[in-house]
Amino acid sequence: MESVERHNVHVSGNPDGKPIVFAHGYGCDQNMWRFVAPEFESDHRVVLFDYAGAGLATAPYDPARYSSLSGYADDVLAIIGELDLHEVTFVGHSVSAMIGVVASLLEPDRFAKLVLVGPSPRYVNEGDYVGGFARTDIDELLQSLESNYLGWSSAMAPVIMGNAERPELGEELTNSFCRVDPEVARLFAEVTFLSDNRAELPNVSVPTLILQCSDDVIAPAVVGEYVRDAIPGSTLVYLEAVGHCPNLSAPAETSAAIRRFL
Repeated sequence: MESVERHNVHVSGNPDGKPIVFAHGYGCDQNMWRFVAPEFESDHRVVLFDYAGAGLATAPYDPARYSSLSGYADDVLAIIGELDLHEVTFVGHSVSAMIGVVASLLEPDRFAKLVLVGPSPRYVNEGDYVGGFARTDIDELLQSLESNYLGWSSAMAPVIMGNAERPELGEELTNSFCRVDPEVARLFAEVTFLSDNRAELPNVSVPTLILQCSDDVIAPAVVGEYVRDAIPGSTLVYLEAVGHCPNLSAPAETSAAIRRFL
């Protein structure tokens, strides 16, 4: 059970229930699901984990392995394989949404459903495609991150979180960012913000739910609508939740939307 140990996997809930795997976003760890995951323990086998370089994971961070989202998808599949999970509902927040897409294409028989929370297949605007950022914006973001990661975290986390009237949420995300090794954070940011997974979306074969937040500066509504149009038969649900982290800012609404899909 090497991957289970290395990725700080926690399994809870109903051992006879269908598995639901919660995957965290950039700069975060499994703790970000603490208000959502328990809502599914009565009838699901709930699986939480940390990616390499995040949380309490001891998996070595190999820059070559994690130079694309496929390396992270391989880790997800290794965990699912070691736990011998089938008919998995994979709930991926932010960059984990596309990691889940990649994983489901590599081993579709393992998955029953995908839940993509604030997904973006491509952050950079390109031609007619609107991702929300000019390439110069992303370059400046990465340069700022590299030159002063703690300062970047303090400035960006509250913007990403939104909900300015609840500063404790931005503070929690800031602290989460600041716990990540700066070099790992820089490399993961490059992969996250420069990846292009648009071509994979039409190949998704499992039922998919897209949860789109209001006023999400990282993944605006036009991106969620693009994902819906690209994934055959997918469902887009607009949340009242503001910002990019509804698992923290609006866990009840997030849980209810996932529950309806299940």
